[in-house]
Amino acid sequence: MTKKQVHLAAHFPGVNNTTVWSDPTSGSHIEFASFVEFAQTAERGLFDFLFLAEGLRLREQGGRIYDLDVVGRPDTFTVLAALAAVTERLGLTGTINSTFNEPLEVARQFATLDHLSGGRAAWNVVTSWDAFTGENFRRGGYLPQDQRYERARTFLETATEIWSSWNGDEILADKRTGRFLTTPRPGRFAHQDAHFEIEGQFNVPRSPQGRPVIFQAGDSDEGREFAAASADAIFSRYSRLDEGRTFYSDMKGRLARHGRRPEDLLILPAATFVLGDTDAEAADLAHEVRLAQVSPATAIKFLEQLWNTDLSDHDPDGPLPAFDPVVSDELFSKGRASVRMNRNPVEVAREWRERAQANRWSTRELVIDVTGRQAFVGSPASVAAELDEFVQADASDGFILVPHVTPGGLGRFVDEVVPLLQERGVHRTAYAGATLRENLGLPVAPSGAGGKRVEAAS
Repeated sequence: MTKKQVHLAAHFPGVNNTTVWSDPTSGSHIEFASFVEFAQTAERGLFDFLFLAEGLRLREQGGRIYDLDVVGRPDTFTVLAALAAVTERLGLTGTINSTFNEPLEVARQFATLDHLSGGRAAWNVVTSWDAFTGENFRRGGYLPQDQRYERARTFLETATEIWSSWNGDEILADKRTGRFLTTPRPGRFAHQDAHFEIEGQFNVPRSPQGRPVIFQAGDSDEGREFAAASADAIFSRYSRLDEGRTFYSDMKGRLARHGRRPEDLLILPAATFVLGDTDAEAADLAHEVRLAQVSPATAIKFLEQLWNTDLSDHDPDGPLPAFDPVVSDELFSKGRASVRMNRNPVEVAREWRERAQANRWSTRELVIDVTGRQAFVGSPASVAAELDEFVQADASDGFILVPHVTPGGLGRFVDEVVPLLQERGVHRTAYAGATLRENLGLPVAPSGAGGKRVEAAS
């Protein structure tokens, strides 16, 4: 029986508190040298792609800039285009918002990136849920969840129509030389629905992939259905084995009603890792890392997102607050998808208290637990075995690795874990092709009309 390949990608974590800033090897999250080192290390490990998140406004908490995890948010397209020049096969994936952008603009930017990179562009299609972010844009406001996904669906549909409007190539026969020449042939697009009413002619020829690889990250039922219908890969937050298998089965099971096969959609959860010479050494280091990531101040800031009030006087080493969260449309934390977003905050607080009491956890210890994601901790051999087991058990198709040190945190994984995965026969020893779509093993994007042979004037 052929074993599944383990897909690997790397997330440059510039907009959260994953990075342990106190580590002396941590570097800038905005200087280009950091992006270059990170990307070239991932490519040396034959990773599928590098992933950049996006932030359209600096977050605030209690009316002040949230300074624990914000180091600046450079433009995604600019960074990815620059990285295209210093990498050769690594995919370049960017999060671009469908709520506050326009289809033609995004289609043009991604088609250009796909050309510049030789077919390595990918788009993580996201929506914005809050009016706070909308204030940075002329249209402002925000959309209810059902309308956000409807706009995202029609946004992607419109962008795809724009990409497809460049109908292929004409093959021109020169009567004087007898040679055949190929020339691009642009076409027109027109789209009208509740969100967009546009018509025109696209000015970027068909790119190497036809269209970028499409990623999606929503977890609501609307988000899952959107991914099942339209995405090539989905970023999953379900990264523990049992949860991962349930999510994997659900997503793969949705594809048939959209005329798609299980292999047409990859499931890729984010995961952290901590390596040591022994499993015990790695476990000790992982504990230190989590304490550094969730400092007392960070624990309080996270708690305020759910309780929706100022908790600066709360003891992070004591129990959770005895009073219930403040339920209000006015949020204490703005500009981030908080733990309040899709659930009753009073119910969540009750669950947290029960968990903390059962485990005799302090506030900080509880926050460390609830903010944890899949972490592969151990010696290189143990981590390679666990990664392989996870994928072969159909809990994912691979992982987007988020190191706790940037930009150098991928180095040991690439040097010590990747060779062990290669020995197991579950990770490539060379890139399969030139485009990201080829290297992910995804079907080729439809090419539109085929080439048409006509005679050129003499």
